Amino acid sequence: MALFTIHYSLFTISCARMGSPDGGWFDDDPPQVIGASPADKATNVKQKKVTIYFDEYIKLEDATNKVIVSPPQLEMPDIKAAGKKIVVELKDTLKENTTYTIDFSDAISDNNEGNPMGNYTYSFSTGEQIDTFEVSGYVLDASNLEPVKGISVGLYADLADSAFKTKPMMRVSRTDGRGHFVVKGVAPGTYRAYALQENDGDFRFSQKSEMIAFSHDTFEPSSKPDTRVDTVWRDSLHIDALLQVPYTHFLPDDITLLAFTHLQTDRVLLKTERVEANKFSMYFTYGDSLLPEIKGLNFNSDSAFVIEANEQRDTIHYWLRDTMLVNTDTLLMDISYRMTDTLGNLVLHTDSALEALAKVPYEKRMKEQAKEIEKWQKEQEKKKKREENYDSIYPVKPLEPKFNVPNQLDPDQRVTIEMPVPLMHCDTSAVHLYSQIDSLWYIAECEFRPVENTVRYYEIIADWKPGLEYSLEIDSAAFVDIYGLVSKPYKQGIKVNKTEDFSSMLFNISGIDAVDSTIVVQMIDSKDAIIKEVRAKGMVAKFNYVKPGKYYFRAYIDVNSNGKWDTGDYDADLQAEAVYYYPKEIECREKWDVTESWNLTATPRFKQKPQAITKQKPDKAKQLKNRNAERAKQLGIEYLKTKGVRL
Repeated sequence: MALFTIHYSLFTISCARMGSPDGGWFDDDPPQVIGASPADKATNVKQKKVTIYFDEYIKLEDATNKVIVSPPQLEMPDIKAAGKKIVVELKDTLKENTTYTIDFSDAISDNNEGNPMGNYTYSFSTGEQIDTFEVSGYVLDASNLEPVKGISVGLYADLADSAFKTKPMMRVSRTDGRGHFVVKGVAPGTYRAYALQENDGDFRFSQKSEMIAFSHDTFEPSSKPDTRVDTVWRDSLHIDALLQVPYTHFLPDDITLLAFTHLQTDRVLLKTERVEANKFSMYFTYGDSLLPEIKGLNFNSDSAFVIEANEQRDTIHYWLRDTMLVNTDTLLMDISYRMTDTLGNLVLHTDSALEALAKVPYEKRMKEQAKEIEKWQKEQEKKKKREENYDSIYPVKPLEPKFNVPNQLDPDQRVTIEMPVPLMHCDTSAVHLYSQIDSLWYIAECEFRPVENTVRYYEIIADWKPGLEYSLEIDSAAFVDIYGLVSKPYKQGIKVNKTEDFSSMLFNISGIDAVDSTIVVQMIDSKDAIIKEVRAKGMVAKFNYVKPGKYYFRAYIDVNSNGKWDTGDYDADLQAEAVYYYPKEIECREKWDVTESWNLTATPRFKQKPQAITKQKPDKAKQLKNRNAERAKQLGIEYLKTKGVRL
């Protein structure tokens, strides 16, 4: 009780002023609105200039991003703080019989101490009544359920699909760090909600590059009386009281919009470059089933290349077979390829006399090579003088594949080999695998093969038995590249980890219709990166050979069964493929078989992703500084008595 009296007395004598040099009280009070013109919630308003008055000098933080005017303004309003007032001048023509809201969120604070006013919204109507309904919810990234901060959310009473592309949003809000939004000043009626990360300020979906979210669900705003629990804090660590506070509960309050960006199918050549002398590369914004056609102008382009395209076929490398071409600094060519025209159609286009310039000219490369040879010769001369073994012929550099062959291997782990350049010859019979059983080595079956849809990548397929030791041995000259470089012999011991070193993880999945649903479940780490991935079989997903640790899990519905998550398409009325998160962390230990039931839809989508792996964190709430409480502790009780504070 004494503490309450002290705080009350402190606020009585503080009089909203800064701390003085002699140790006076701080201004811990937030600014208060004392009037407005037109008045807050005024009706039949015709003027476009709004002035809001406060009881002290105030400042306005980041008005461009924090202050939301609804209906949205196509021409940016002028919003300024001046002394003890805020002036808002709307530039657009006022709409008839419409409620206007100016949501300042937490942008207002006092000028002296920076005490936040808290969320504040001003409203007026150009008609006879004020619309007071609110609707709220969340916008999440459809691909990973991350909250989307700063995206516009708008309502449409026009329920036609075309409205989102032809009309600006009726009422608008913007999401915070939790992806949460509140649209205010809503009239009774039936609505759809959309989200738009706009690029051009027209508040409608007009560019494919804009992130969007849409839903065919409709809703009617409503409200009901309700109570909530408010916490009264004695200080930063102790709760003084829990109060039941009545309030108006606006519905719906759980609208969930899943935002995506369209696949950018417009095809344009971004650049052509020749970073390495032995290849040049073409980079497109989108792939094409037809590869470019190249006609050499200062060289014969027939059979001149080994072509390497990535899976998307938007990046294409042309490896030069002939060293004469490698040593030519400038290759002139006509390149014909398909690109997207202004109507969105693929049409044939030719870049004439395009130059592929080597980044490092031939002369410079020769000088660098001569320096290396000279350095080598000096080293051999030193060895000769010391009567050590030396070489008289400069050695030819071997082909040096990159072997991704660990000495400790999980039974389901891939073993791959990356070649630095495409191969001219590959002798699969020179690849040998041996397994050790009871101290004896036996030939083990394996297959050495190219990785599908690649030119320079190979894999070794074998039945890796847990607990066994293997030896991978590759003979000399097993690989020869297109320039005649030959590989050296290679040997690597491999120990396959034992079954008891692992855990297993099994999910019994429910919550969606299993018919024609291909469910892909991913094991992910604390950085939301994929560790393992399996396809569910009969609504059961099982992970074998799980290393001990703590994991999270994500699932997506692979609608087209192409083995990857696909984004949405508004014109085709396609939502992005549905993504779900298991809402808890799961620990796997050695020799454990973990089984969990996972109802994909039991938890609302905006509550599914564990906070520990959510990268977009909630905005830090602004708090009153309450520096007078600390001041009182410093001054002590006797000082307060001298100031007439009743204890």
